Amino acid sequence: MSRLVAALLCAVAATNACGGETPESNTPAPSSSPSARGSVATSDPSPDSPPSEASTSPPAAVRSEDFDAGVAYALVRTLAVEIGPREATSPAYDRAAELVSRRLSRAGYAVRRQQVRVPAGNSWGVPVPAGHSENVIAEPPGFDPDRPYLVVGAHLDTVPTAPGAEDNASGIGVLVAAAEAVVAARTRLPVVWVAFGAEEPRGAGDEAHHYGSRAYVGALVGLQRDSVRAMVSLDRVGVGNAVPVGSAGETDPVQRRLLRLADRIGVSAAAESGQRSSDHWSFVRAGLPGVRLGGTSYAGYHSAEDLPHVVSRAQLDRVGRLLLAWLR
Repeated sequence: MSRLVAALLCAVAATNACGGETPESNTPAPSSSPSARGSVATSDPSPDSPPSEASTSPPAAVRSEDFDAGVAYALVRTLAVEIGPREATSPAYDRAAELVSRRLSRAGYAVRRQQVRVPAGNSWGVPVPAGHSENVIAEPPGFDPDRPYLVVGAHLDTVPTAPGAEDNASGIGVLVAAAEAVVAARTRLPVVWVAFGAEEPRGAGDEAHHYGSRAYVGALVGLQRDSVRAMVSLDRVGVGNAVPVGSAGETDPVQRRLLRLADRIGVSAAAESGQRSSDHWSFVRAGLPGVRLGGTSYAGYHSAEDLPHVVSRAQLDRVGRLLLAWLR
């Protein structure tokens, strides 16, 4: 009888094996493909799971309408009213440099200061001492100076007699507002933002002018210099109804590109030639492409009347939108 039971049990086991069913095991069989549960988890992560690197979308391209003229104008007021005249070697200049540095650092840039030695001289009728000024340089995360990039600059100093709302808090206001607008967006090339010290003259001629931008260009070596694809200087950009686009020579490829973009986005712009009275000239002198945005004449130039009321938000908006279109 026991032999019959054993035979029947063996027959049942054989039948199950033929049906392809395998007994469970405490150790799962190895497999080169993910389990069904693993596949679901990968394609549909829980709400608390961080997105995978592969699923992170690249940043959207910057748009001209991302510019906020209100941000630019608020900075004009702060620089011209709360700080006032900012001669390049003065404590007021140091406060302005700290303000700009803090804003750009908070936006996410790597900010460094470049010391600039300046001689004693005469600035618009006022004796000024020798000393040091600073360039505030803001570079985007992961910046590589040996690869192509763009430079946008604006001078932070004023002549001793002027609070400098238009000359040049307007340029600094546009620079900071634009830098804050693009830090999380995609530009065609990385952008380095520079608030230049000691642009205003300390005497006659080129050699007594543009100290900060000359120091910046002079510090570029090897591939760093070759990598600068173009520079735009924002200088007196808050007056007028059309944006002056100035080239150092008769014409310039960067100038022509900006004029085409102005027409495309509906910004009134005017070409100017022989424009050498801003920081772009330090780049052009060194063989690098550069143009100036701004430069419309106004009554309060280099005087105590250079106050925020001379600056037009609409003009700041035109310049800012054109700049972002160029960076796109």
